[in-house]
Amino acid sequence: MAAAKVTPLASLRVTKHQIPAHNLIPNTSLQRKPLLHYHGVFPSSISASAIESHLGAVGVVEPQWRYTMYSTTHFHSTTHEVLCIARGGAALCFGGEENPGKVELEARRGDVIVVPAGVGHRLLREAEEGGEGFEMVGSYPRGCSWDMCYGKKGEEAKVRAIEKLPWFSRDPVYGDEGPVLNV
Repeated sequence: MAAAKVTPLASLRVTKHQIPAHNLIPNTSLQRKPLLHYHGVFPSSISASAIESHLGAVGVVEPQWRYTMYSTTHFHSTTHEVLCIARGGAALCFGGEENPGKVELEARRGDVIVVPAGVGHRLLREAEEGGEGFEMVGSYPRGCSWDMCYGKKGEEAKVRAIEKLPWFSRDPVYGDEGPVLNV
């Protein structure tokens, strides 16, 4: 598997967001690791299979699906998530739509979003330009399985387990260097 051409680290623009807990969604309050938005990592001509090949070559995460994002706020308690935008664009909400500290961002083809365990996320709307549909490659650290939590009563034990999850020891896109290592 060959690694794709990616934006050099020196030129990469990264946005970091700490999102406060809201109701039963912990967001970044437990591990204090921010939501990371890597802008334009991959060229806009990148395909989902090329992204999967690149991630496989780096070897930190395993691509597990290609899809849009659910329109219901959810989070994962068993793993962090790496979302690579393979097609289209969308407005995404992180933190829960009722959370005054939520983050709404525009994700575009070639972007990568690192979602720490516990951060609520949902699709707000797909971008209309291009008409190609919104698709992401969803990946998780090797050996991790994802679950679905919705910030409801009965999930408290799952939420507490987030504190013990290890953070990345290598960047999922860049390997031995990269933004995920500097938080």
